[in-house]
Amino acid sequence: MSLLKNIEHYLSLVKFSHTIFAMPFALTGFFMGTVDSGNTISLKLFLLIVLCMVFARNAAMSFNRYIDRYIDKLNPRTANREIPANIISTKSTLFFLVINSIFFVVTTYFINSLCFYLSFVALFVILGYSYSKRFTYLCHIILGISLSLAPIGAYIAITGHFDVKPILLSLSVLFWVSGFDIIYSLQDIEFDRKMSLKSIPSKLGYNNGRFLAIGFHLLSILFLSYFVFIYNAFFLVGYIVFAILIFYQHYIVYKHGLSKINLAFMTFNGIASILFAVFFIIDIVLFN
Repeated sequence: MSLLKNIEHYLSLVKFSHTIFAMPFALTGFFMGTVDSGNTISLKLFLLIVLCMVFARNAAMSFNRYIDRYIDKLNPRTANREIPANIISTKSTLFFLVINSIFFVVTTYFINSLCFYLSFVALFVILGYSYSKRFTYLCHIILGISLSLAPIGAYIAITGHFDVKPILLSLSVLFWVSGFDIIYSLQDIEFDRKMSLKSIPSKLGYNNGRFLAIGFHLLSILFLSYFVFIYNAFFLVGYIVFAILIFYQHYIVYKHGLSKINLAFMTFNGIASILFAVFFIIDIVLFN
C-alpha cells in the first residue's frame, strides 16, 4: 500500500495526467512520419517515443517543482504541492529528475542518431522553461516551445529528417499551449506581481491577457489550416472539433471567470487534443 501511495505522490508531483496535452500530438507526428516514409508501423519505435514523452515530461515537471519550491510555498494556490507540503523531499525530487533525464537521453539513442544528438537540446529547452518566469514575460511561449517539440521529435524518430508538415503542426501546438498557459496564469496575477514574477497577465492585466490568449489560439488554428488542403474529411472533422473546444474554453472563462478555470484548462484542452489526434490519425492511416 505504501508503494502505491508513493507512486501516486510522484504522479501528482509531475501532474502525469497533463501528459494528455502533448502525447496525442506526438502520436500524430509518429503516424505522419510512418506514412510519409512509406514504412509499416513499428511497435518498437512507438514504445520508444511514448517512453521519451514520459521521461522528458517527468524531468521537466520535477525540475519545475524543485526550482519553484519556495515560491510554491508562499502561494496559497500551490502551497499544498508535494515539496512545500513535505510529502516528497527535495533530495528525492532531484534523484527523480536525474533518473528521468538520463532515461530520456538513453531512450533517444535507441531511436536514431539525430534524435540522440537533439535530445540534449530538447532537455535544455524543457528544463530551461522553469527559469523563464523569472526573467521574461514570454515564459508562456517557452512552455509552448517545450511541448511543441513532441510532434517534430516523433516525426524525426520515424523519418530521420525534418519536414514542413511536423513543423507547422508544432507551431500550432506552440500557440495552443501558450494560449492556455496564459489563461491558467490569470489565477496568479497579484501573486506574480508581488513576487516580481513575469507573466503576460501580470504585465497586461486580466482582460488583455485573455485577448492575447485568444489571438494565440487563432494562430494555432491558422497553422493547422494548412492540413485542410492536403488531408481528407476525417481531418476536417477533427480540425473543426478542436477549434470549437479551444474557443469554448474562452467562453467558460468569460462567463464564469476564475471559478471554472480548471475546467477550461484541463478538461476541454485534454478532450480537444485527444479528439484532434484520433481524427487526424484515422485520416493519415486510412487515406494517405
